[in-house]
Amino acid sequence: MLISLPNVLLATAALLVVISAIQPLARRLMLPDTVLLAMVGVVIGALAAFLLATPLITRFDDIARTLLDFPVSSQGFLFIFVPLLVFQGAMQIEVRQLARDIVPVLLLAIVAVILATGAIGVALAPIAPVSLTACLMLGAIVATTDPAAVVGIFRSIGANPRLTRLVEGEALLNDAVAVIIFELLLQSLMTHHSAGLLTAGWLFALSFSGSLLVGALLARALLLAVPWLGEITAGEVTLTLALPYVAYILCDEFLDFSGIAAAAAAGLTISAYGPATFRPASWRFLQQIWAQLAFWASSLVFVLASMLVPRLLVGLTWRDVLMVLAVIVASTLARAAVLFGLMPLLTLARLSEPVPFGFQVTIVWGALRGAITLALALAVTENRALDPAIKHVVASVATGFVLYTLFVNGTTLRTLVRRLHLDQLSPIDQALRHQVLAVALDDVHDQLDARSAELGFTTASRGAVLERYARRAAEEADRNSFDAEIGDRDRVTLALITLASRERSILLDLFSVQDLPRPMLEALLRAAEQMIDGARTGGRAGYLRAARRRLAATPTIRLAQWLHLRLGIHRPLARRMTERFEALFVLHLISQSLVTFLDRRMRRVLGVRVGEIVAEILDRRTMLLNDAVDSLRVQYPGFADALETRLLRQIGMRFEGDTFEELRQDSLIGEELHEQLGRDLDDRRAAARRRLRLDLLAGIDRQARQVPLLAGLPEAVLHDLTGRLALRYVAPYETILRRGERVRTVLFVSSGEIERVEAGGGTLTLRHGDVFGAAEALSRQRSPATLRATRFCHLLVMPAAAFRHVAIEAPALRQALLF
Repeated sequence: MLISLPNVLLATAALLVVISAIQPLARRLMLPDTVLLAMVGVVIGALAAFLLATPLITRFDDIARTLLDFPVSSQGFLFIFVPLLVFQGAMQIEVRQLARDIVPVLLLAIVAVILATGAIGVALAPIAPVSLTACLMLGAIVATTDPAAVVGIFRSIGANPRLTRLVEGEALLNDAVAVIIFELLLQSLMTHHSAGLLTAGWLFALSFSGSLLVGALLARALLLAVPWLGEITAGEVTLTLALPYVAYILCDEFLDFSGIAAAAAAGLTISAYGPATFRPASWRFLQQIWAQLAFWASSLVFVLASMLVPRLLVGLTWRDVLMVLAVIVASTLARAAVLFGLMPLLTLARLSEPVPFGFQVTIVWGALRGAITLALALAVTENRALDPAIKHVVASVATGFVLYTLFVNGTTLRTLVRRLHLDQLSPIDQALRHQVLAVALDDVHDQLDARSAELGFTTASRGAVLERYARRAAEEADRNSFDAEIGDRDRVTLALITLASRERSILLDLFSVQDLPRPMLEALLRAAEQMIDGARTGGRAGYLRAARRRLAATPTIRLAQWLHLRLGIHRPLARRMTERFEALFVLHLISQSLVTFLDRRMRRVLGVRVGEIVAEILDRRTMLLNDAVDSLRVQYPGFADALETRLLRQIGMRFEGDTFEELRQDSLIGEELHEQLGRDLDDRRAAARRRLRLDLLAGIDRQARQVPLLAGLPEAVLHDLTGRLALRYVAPYETILRRGERVRTVLFVSSGEIERVEAGGGTLTLRHGDVFGAAEALSRQRSPATLRATRFCHLLVMPAAAFRHVAIEAPALRQALLF
């Protein structure tokens, strides 16, 4: 009997109403949402089956039939819900944090799934009425874990973030691994041909790696397309909605790769590069939309899949119960072997940080199964090419195992986490909490005191409230063990991580300033994240190393400089240097903001001594930036002023837009006036959108005349010489020339400082007006010293052959070199 569309829509609406009530009820009952959803789904499925079976009540038969025969097959689950859920789960993961635990995550996602598949298959083979291949396929079906309930519990009780990250990362990838193994074994059963171990391994590796590559490439293509959408949020959201489905279907249907892995790779790529590509407001809106979509999808898939449980358990026998118990034991032992046997080996091999015992126990017990397992089991029951015995074993055992993990593991996981004290802060985090709260409550007390007096509150009411804040601040200060728990070195590291995170926040805020170059901000955001990682792994040295690396010439600048020096093509270098100078100005502004942030917000938390150390580190960073900006001002004063003026205008127009929006929200201006002001602002933004162009050769005659070696040359010779000069920009700590190398160019120092290291270790500093390589170019000798920049340098460069030609026509130049 055909199911009418109105009945389907009515059933869907009813399920959404039920879903909306699940979350508050689950919180009141202290149960995971997914566990309660599964319970509700089983009840709905059983009730619908009862209504159809009894002849006493026929009024609700149409609704019951619609629920039982809901038009969503196993393919519907896999094609409609899975790409969306996998993509959203990947998009909310912090990729850089996941990368630090990638080895244990891959161990859990790949090795643990393969081991669980084998262990379950071997455990079932003696008691199951099906072949070993079918038992292994069942092992693959139940090997995939569902993180929804587990992560929800962890976040609700404040479990350790690393524990949450390990579980999320594992669940993100093990779905793909399990589905690949499932499809290989299913194909073997249907064709009655078993692939060899090497062949199966090759097909698995090809499918997994190929899908990751396809997903990442599609996501990068989307990110490249975002600027062409003209910052239309609806278009950006629509593109991201299409992405996981395109990746999934392309891989699954056309390339024979894993669609799940492709959707996961796409989501991880968007997570890594999205904040630097989408405007902050668009990125927040995008995350909110996807969180809502994922809530609907995950809730519906759990209810719909659970409604199938009564059907899948039809004909359950005691042998089926025995097989479920065998699966429970085998899967638990296999997972424990990975956590307690293989995971410590990663630590011994220095491939991973140690995973604490409490984490291991929780990950073993928290391996809940859910919708993916039920969808794969449903796919087997719908496959007409398979033996009915295989269908029955897969349906009953998989369903029983899912119910066990949800109703036993899921309901006791919260208690386990608390018994293991994984919901408590570490001593260092606890000490930091007391320190920060004490300072923050003092600030709130002072602000409330001033504002309450200004607003005319009575002395009695003010005193009562202010006294509470003073008491709380004093209690936090009394419990503060910050100085004892955290040493100076750790406090410095913590402060540097905070500063780098603050820098990233400022960059994201500047991202909303329209017309600032998107590639520049992307590069600066990546550099800020590298500084966070550098401080976390290397402390002060790692932070400064990352800060210096950010100021070094990029590969694109080196290529543009090569085109400029070798082929005389100037435009690429002019464009790259314009972007570099814009980045330097932005970093200069951020550096000043960080100094203020340190003085106003951080010094009281860090203490006097550590505050001075951090201030000194920040001063060193600021000096490097000031040196770079000052070098620009000296070489191109007009361009520097124009660049700074344009940046300030762009920030001012951003403030204008924010102010106009606040006036509209406060009803001080109407919609028509707001639109008119917006159009005028857009016109002025368009006028300021024209990129400034840097004339690389501007003032090169003036710079050449300031070199003492060239000052006395005849005008004609000097004109010929300056026509052969090119420019080279050198960052601090960059090696310009090594001792023993052939001198291919003569270098004239226009600005900056260069350290000349002689063969015996002696050093000499080259400054404005100094020359290196002239005598060696004439005598065709190799470099007698190593040249290394100590500050930002602008060099005038002339090929050695051209210099020899000029020297032939300028006896005065050769004579000057002799002295």
